[in-house]
Amino acid sequence: MSALDLAILGLRVDSPLAIPSAANYRPPSWPPPSDWPVMIDANGEIISRWGDSLWRLDPWKGSTLTLNFGDGLIKNTTSIDPANANLLRLLVGWRIWGPQGIRTPKTLASNIFGPLRAIIALCSREGILASDLMRFPAVADKVPEVLAASQTSYALTILHDFFEQREALGFTLFNKDGLTRLESCLQRHESRQTPYIPPRIWSYQLTRLRECLDDFLAHREQVEECFQFCLNAYAKNYGSLTKALSSKFISSRGPFRKPQHKTSGQTTGCQFHGHFAQTASHFGISDLLGRWVDTPEEGDRVKGISLLTWYMTLVSRVGLAYLLNFSLMRIEEAWNLRANCLSIEHDENFGDIYILCGQTTKTQDDPEARWPTSPSVKVAIDAMKSIAQLRMQCTKEHPNVSIEPQDITNIYLTNWIHEPWTRGGNRRRLGPLGARPNYDSYRNELVDAFPRLFDKESLRITEHDMQLARLVTPTLDNEVFKVGQLWSLSWHQLRRTGAVNMQSSGLISEASLQYLLKHVSRAMSLYYGQGYSRLRLDEEARALYIRTMYEVLSKELAQLPTSRYISPHGEKRKEGIVKSITLEDAAKLTKMARNGQVSCRQILLGYCMNREPCPYGGVDSVAHCGGGDSGTACADVLYDIEKQTEIRELSYVLNTRLIDAPHNSPLRASLEAQIRSVENYFEIIG
Repeated sequence: MSALDLAILGLRVDSPLAIPSAANYRPPSWPPPSDWPVMIDANGEIISRWGDSLWRLDPWKGSTLTLNFGDGLIKNTTSIDPANANLLRLLVGWRIWGPQGIRTPKTLASNIFGPLRAIIALCSREGILASDLMRFPAVADKVPEVLAASQTSYALTILHDFFEQREALGFTLFNKDGLTRLESCLQRHESRQTPYIPPRIWSYQLTRLRECLDDFLAHREQVEECFQFCLNAYAKNYGSLTKALSSKFISSRGPFRKPQHKTSGQTTGCQFHGHFAQTASHFGISDLLGRWVDTPEEGDRVKGISLLTWYMTLVSRVGLAYLLNFSLMRIEEAWNLRANCLSIEHDENFGDIYILCGQTTKTQDDPEARWPTSPSVKVAIDAMKSIAQLRMQCTKEHPNVSIEPQDITNIYLTNWIHEPWTRGGNRRRLGPLGARPNYDSYRNELVDAFPRLFDKESLRITEHDMQLARLVTPTLDNEVFKVGQLWSLSWHQLRRTGAVNMQSSGLISEASLQYLLKHVSRAMSLYYGQGYSRLRLDEEARALYIRTMYEVLSKELAQLPTSRYISPHGEKRKEGIVKSITLEDAAKLTKMARNGQVSCRQILLGYCMNREPCPYGGVDSVAHCGGGDSGTACADVLYDIEKQTEIRELSYVLNTRLIDAPHNSPLRASLEAQIRSVENYFEIIG
């Protein structure tokens, strides 16, 4: 193992004791010497050393916190042999001082030390070293049995991190095939997964959300000017905006009505503008409101100026749903985003990576958690920010609402409704602005509340939708999800569907879906999958992403025997490649992969089943895969017949580049060989 750069090590614990000048801030070597101080209190006294069987971390937590490595004093816990205890120290120490060091001791104790100790204690009982676990499949299969249900997702994330950092550590517990196998076993311990939205329905709802946002932004100035005009009209008739917000509603002062007799305004000074439809027409938003809410002239469900409030609420909720489609945020986390939530981090190799910053609420109270996302979310944030700023004008002037300075300078993207023309529930929801409003379900907030947003027939489940949904979610409730019924959308489904879509370029082959997710998939692979970023990423979202990565790998293996994949050398060759693979036993596939009986990696034309590293490319070149360089296709390739759209695009790119390629150059020879491979692909699948 090459020497580790110690500069990447250092304490990241949120504690006043974690300062660079502290003797325990950075280890002098890796692994550290046994007498190196792990914990030093505020008085400079050494509490625990690296080689101790007990690490007391009380000064970091502020209360009792002891890690028992099992090779010393044993009390109310299982013993661990010294060799395995040392491996446990290395793993735990890496999570404290390594590049992805923990922030809170509570996270270390519950989410990291607990599952690691359980796994290594298992190895100790079985008489093997944890670093040799992959050589003992029978022991590895027992790991799910020793993990608590609440630990499974985090355990997979931790083990994935150790696999990614195996060179620095010098060993790992699970390799990639072992992690895939583990994920398959963990599924058996779960009662029911969140449903995966079929690609057609997912793409449809996303398209409609985007159309709504684009339509608003195209008319943004008109909406803002109309809203401002309406506020001024109420302020004039009531004497001020504050009075309009606090006074008892007086119908005769409503500015959007026709003046009649005693309500002509001659004595009160009120000014009337006729039915709101005239104002909407004047500002050029009549058709806009009619498309998304109701026509101002008729107002079947919503009447008068209330149309404007309903439309603004629609845009705000649509923006919220759009954000959730392109991140792994929970609804409560997206609900509490503020105006400055979007930041951009530049990567030298991959360009700009867009990051959502907010407060995670599930695992810990972290005000600065990050979620990688797509650049397209800027559209949603711009729209939501515009609506929030319009509504803040009313909130600031409301006499019964207390506001903190940051609520004005960095507003919430979703907030209370205080327009002076709204009455009833929202008028009674007064008090501190920090007391957040409640959100409803996706169905109630958007599908039912705004019937012009979605064509419900487009949400009706087809047989193909069900096939894809069951492929990803075998435990799908057949009473709730049936062919012919409307797909019941939920906020949490967006989270799981996003995680699957961002992984499954082979499992779910939908050209539009892949186009939409291209950037966010790359960003998430960097930041979640590979632990690339030093940002404080939301750990539960990261756990979901990594678990989904291994889940999808298992399901992709299970797809290989189907008619979707063919061998250029005929059916007998395919049978030889995929023999013993069955759709019913995904767990068996990963065991075979671990033992070297089967291999699988995605390439441009489909999948490569070669167990050895390919010297010809395959990932970025198809010259050898399709026989463009030799006349005979590779014996280990399986063509994916559902990638025809992508491969036609590849053909176009190759032929375009060929035009400018110098004659007799290596580049031209490579391009010509790849073009022949693509032609061979289409000839075979045809």
